[in-house]
Amino acid sequence: MPEPIRILVVDDAPEHARMVVDFLHMSEEWSGVEASIASTYDEALKRLTAARYDVAFFDYWLGARDGLSLIRDARDRGVDTPVVVLTGQGDEDVAVHAMKAGAADYLSKTNISVETLDRAIRHSLKLHAEEAQRRQAEAALRASEERFRALVENSHDALLLIDAEARVTYMTPSSERHLGWKPKDLVGRSIFDFIHPDDVDLVTARMGGTLAHPGEAITAEVRFRHADGGYRVMEGVGVNRLDDPSVGAIVVNARDITDRRRLEDQLRHSQKMEAVGQLAGGVAHDFNNLLTAILGYCNLLLDELDANSPLRADLEEIRSAGDRAAALTRQLLAFSRRQMLQPQVVDVNLLVQQMEKLLRRMLTGSVELATDLAPGVDSVKVDPSSIEQVIVNLTVNARDSMPSGGRITIRTANVDVDAAFAAAHVPILPGRYVLLAVADSGEGMDEPTRRRIFEPFFTTREQGKGTGLGLATVYGIVKQSGGYIWVESEPGSGSTFQVYLPPAESVMVRRAADRPENFDQNAAWETVLLVEDEDAVRSLAREVLRRRGYVVIDARHAVEALRLAERHPDDIHLLLTDVVLPHMSGRDLAQRLSSVRPHMKVLFMSGDTDRARADGDLVSGSSFVQKPFTPETLARRVRLTLDGVAPFGTRSS
Repeated sequence: MPEPIRILVVDDAPEHARMVVDFLHMSEEWSGVEASIASTYDEALKRLTAARYDVAFFDYWLGARDGLSLIRDARDRGVDTPVVVLTGQGDEDVAVHAMKAGAADYLSKTNISVETLDRAIRHSLKLHAEEAQRRQAEAALRASEERFRALVENSHDALLLIDAEARVTYMTPSSERHLGWKPKDLVGRSIFDFIHPDDVDLVTARMGGTLAHPGEAITAEVRFRHADGGYRVMEGVGVNRLDDPSVGAIVVNARDITDRRRLEDQLRHSQKMEAVGQLAGGVAHDFNNLLTAILGYCNLLLDELDANSPLRADLEEIRSAGDRAAALTRQLLAFSRRQMLQPQVVDVNLLVQQMEKLLRRMLTGSVELATDLAPGVDSVKVDPSSIEQVIVNLTVNARDSMPSGGRITIRTANVDVDAAFAAAHVPILPGRYVLLAVADSGEGMDEPTRRRIFEPFFTTREQGKGTGLGLATVYGIVKQSGGYIWVESEPGSGSTFQVYLPPAESVMVRRAADRPENFDQNAAWETVLLVEDEDAVRSLAREVLRRRGYVVIDARHAVEALRLAERHPDDIHLLLTDVVLPHMSGRDLAQRLSSVRPHMKVLFMSGDTDRARADGDLVSGSSFVQKPFTPETLARRVRLTLDGVAPFGTRSS
């Protein structure tokens, strides 16, 4: 059962107040009301603020003050009880003033009856319910607007409204974080004032599509001019709401994807370089077998020819061309990270100091060389010869970028890479590195050139001036050494190549190339099992070794080698085998033979050291010679291996 309504009657004439209460009790609908009487202004205000009333009747005159003031004071105290003003006068002006003061209704005391009170109560309750509903709706609307404002102001996107002529009509203040412009800078201006010239046609087409298809989301990726003068890559979605009266604009939601695009470009570049490297390594592997035969037989012929033979000059030219081809394949292997390195702990500062004289001889008189070597730079574990090649190639590249002269600076330092730097320079990981930087004051490069600078055979020099492998070689060596390389350059501002190498944990050791290697190539009597599937290479190696006194047993593949070794009753002192063989790898062959001939030494050869590296350390105590090799190199490596002074991984020389 619903609770009875509560009514307060305020009148300084008690008989009038009692009459109102009696009439209420006479009503069929309101007979059960809880009616209270207040005879003074202060008492009425006290009751209203202390308890809830559904309807209040105020006398217009309450002594020195009036009921309209009481309405205002009650409202100031948060009382929203609907009020019916009672007066002994029928003046319409009084009714108007009462309504303006916030009264729900007005009754003349001369017209009070059960019916008029009933109508006044009904009317007041209805107005009060409507007012409460209105306030609730307004509160809900304010809450909704606040939520929308919070979403908009804290959005990670830029939000704009533009008209049919592409003029900005509204911009959220939060968009400044993304675009750099304040709303006053954009509102009223055409969106085309900020679009990159090369993207204007695209935006024009997308704008036409938006106008032609209301309500449909139209996407575009454009470059938008930032307040700092640069351009940001923005991914935008536009929806035509011009016909919506509450919007009346094209809604544009744009997101800054500049960093994402840069990372994607870096990833694509890395993948492209990896693919090109695999191709280059495969080509170099096959080419090395051919060069081994060409250079080997050329050297054998030169050894046989008299010093005054007219054929010697021709053979020298052939050998010179072969050497140049071999150098190209070494660069391809370096780029593809398939060369065999001999990592050692190296002091980078000492290495640069030892190379200064060599580097200065490579420079013209108008090019100045300076070094800025930070004290206490950590040592790095790298192949010294390869890092020397990196420094030489970068220096030559810097020299060639300054035809009119300039300055080259080689700098070293310990650097700590943080997460922010790593995120902007994928794939480097946060941590401590040794920085080796080569900077020049030359012509610099534009962005398209920077993107391709490490690609093999890419060069900005004129035809015939360089192979385009210098920087590709640098890239391969750095990556194979576990490091990272970037270039910073702008046209007219020079270039800086930055190499980041992981520090070594142990102390520096002397380079293997600095250790004396005394041996006698002609002290040859041992038996060598030669396994090579390339006929030309096998014939060359057999001839070289036999001329030096070795007993050679040769096989075309591993199965034949196992059969020959099983039938050979005497010692086999050395297994000379290619890494990649039909039926069975050179590593597996060496392991099987070493198990039955534990004193046999092993020398691997290959034109694809990536395959050799994939087989791990091959066989413990074994040695390695890189194709293409000369007869002297092969004989030297065989002798060193037999004498036990050529550990695995030693570079062929």
